[in-house]
Amino acid sequence: MAGGGDPLRALLRAANALLQQRRYRAALAVLKGFRNGAVYGAKVRAPHALVMTFLFKSGSLREKLKAIAQATYTHSRNLAYFVFTYKGLMALQSRLQGKKIPFHSFFAACIGGWLVFGDNNPINSQIIMYLLSRILFGLSRLAVEKGYIPQPKQDPFPLVAALIWGTVLWLFEYHRHTLQPSLQSSMTYLYDDSNTWHDISDFLIYNKRTDQ
Repeated sequence: MAGGGDPLRALLRAANALLQQRRYRAALAVLKGFRNGAVYGAKVRAPHALVMTFLFKSGSLREKLKAIAQATYTHSRNLAYFVFTYKGLMALQSRLQGKKIPFHSFFAACIGGWLVFGDNNPINSQIIMYLLSRILFGLSRLAVEKGYIPQPKQDPFPLVAALIWGTVLWLFEYHRHTLQPSLQSSMTYLYDDSNTWHDISDFLIYNKRTDQ
């Protein structure tokens, strides 16, 4: 019985030895990137899908759990595929040109974005909008650092916050169809549902009466 673990230990030693081989480092980094993309995508999407599904979606428990699992799988898969594609193309370009240059990152990410996130579905749409907001902030900071725009004398964040909230509520009230569905659901709950009640039950305890 004691010898039964020897093959497993030998296999683990061989795997660990392989992981230390420098010649395979680029390929192994691509594989670990795939793993990290899958794990991170699931960790980010699962709690979000759980909350949004039970707050705003109707249907049986089975249907809700299926929707949560599908959203989590899609996010996890897409992020894993993207990281795999990006790191693979980065390694390939570096090998072909003998060095790493800034364009490699942009090109590899463009190809990965086109192939993996090019399908216009709710999951991809949320991810792209999340990235867009970060990009706008990042490019603004970079423009200041490079001297393309002057350093603001006062913190511009209050003005940015005012304009963003003013714009999004204007769109919600008068051009609602232009907003992403999950944002519409959130704003409907906050601003429309709060206009309706019948008694204390759906004024304070519940959002809507259960007998409707």
